[in-house]
Amino acid sequence: MEFLQSVLDLFLHLDQHLNEWAGVLGPWLYLVLFLIVFCETGLVVTPFLPGDSLLFAIGALASIEGSPLSLPLIAILLITAAVLGDGVNYAIGNYLGPMVFSSDRARLLNRRHLERTHEFYERHGGKTIFLARFVPIIRTFAPFIAGIGRMSYRYFAVYNVTGAISWVLGFLLAGYWFGQLPTVKRNFHIVILAIIVISLMPMLVEYVRARRAPAAS
Repeated sequence: MEFLQSVLDLFLHLDQHLNEWAGVLGPWLYLVLFLIVFCETGLVVTPFLPGDSLLFAIGALASIEGSPLSLPLIAILLITAAVLGDGVNYAIGNYLGPMVFSSDRARLLNRRHLERTHEFYERHGGKTIFLARFVPIIRTFAPFIAGIGRMSYRYFAVYNVTGAISWVLGFLLAGYWFGQLPTVKRNFHIVILAIIVISLMPMLVEYVRARRAPAAS
C-alpha cells in the first residue's frame, strides 16, 4: 500500500520531484531522464514508467528562469531516447518472434498468428507505431509486436522517428508554454491526472468496443 502511495505521489507531483532531483543530481539529471524515457519505450517490462506526464513536467521545469535544464538539449536527448527505445524494442521482438511462434499446432503462439501479425503491420503498422506514441502501455508494446510481426524495418523507422519527434516535442512544449501559468502551477497534480486519463481514453474506448462487439453479434 505504501509503495502504491509513493508511486501515485511521484506521478501527481512530478514537478516537485523533478526540482528535488535537479538539486541532488545536477547535470546527471539529463542521464536519468534519458534512461526513464528509453526504458519506458524500449523495455516491455517497464510500461508503468511515466511518459506523457513526465515530458510535460520536464517542459514546465525548463521554462523556469535559471532552470537546470536546457529545453533544446533535453528535447534532443529525449527524442533520441524515444527513437532508440522503440528500436531496441523492435529488435527484441524481431529476435524472439521466430523462436516463440515456432509451432504450427499451438493454439496461441503458432506461425499462422505470426503471419497475420506480419500482414497487419505491413498494412497498418506505420499508423499504429505513430499513434501508439500517445497511448501509455500501448506505446511500450507496439514496437515489440511490430518486431515479432517482422514489419519492414525501413517502414518502421520512418514512423518511429516521426512519432518520437511529435510525442516528445508536443508534450515538452505544452509544459514549457503552459506549465508556469498560475492556474496550472496551483493545480499541477490535476493537470497531470488529466493528461494520464486523456492518454488512456483511446485504449478504454477500444476495450469497450471490443466488449460490445460479441454482445451485438
